[in-house]
Amino acid sequence: MSNFLGWVSTLARTHARPLATVAVREGLTNVEAIDAVQEAFLTLLSLPQARELSQDDDGAARLMAVLVRNAARNIRRRHHRARPHESLDALAAVAQDVPSVDELMATAEEHIAMVGCVQKLAELQQHVVTMRLLEELTPQEAAATLGLLPSHVNVLLFRAKRALLECIEEMRE
Repeated sequence: MSNFLGWVSTLARTHARPLATVAVREGLTNVEAIDAVQEAFLTLLSLPQARELSQDDDGAARLMAVLVRNAARNIRRRHHRARPHESLDALAAVAQDVPSVDELMATAEEHIAMVGCVQKLAELQQHVVTMRLLEELTPQEAAATLGLLPSHVNVLLFRAKRALLECIEEMRE
């Protein structure tokens, strides 16, 4: 019996520091790593094959590394579960602020329809719509960029809006 305990003592003195390093690599603090190593030693001692491992130091060291890694992961998991979680009431409040799936689908369909209608416009009208409505440029800025008069930009925008409204009405029918 004392020979076996001597082997365990030697194993602990020889491998405790490298095993703690394994636990730290798994995300534990130094103190938690020591706990993981101790837990691994308890597991090793409870194994029926522990006495047989006393004849194979390399095998015992490899088994201890696996046991420490497993203990470290269990400790991390317990920490996660012990953290306070938000109550279901807080989640219900968040869910009320979010649009429903039907509303999101309707918005997506409208967006797709609008993109299709914009693509039906002439290229110059597409540029005017993009600059004036999406980029929010003034008629003068859009006209300068396109090399047109501001009044021409306004006419193109008016015609583009009318064409878009007609396209959308056609899609609704």
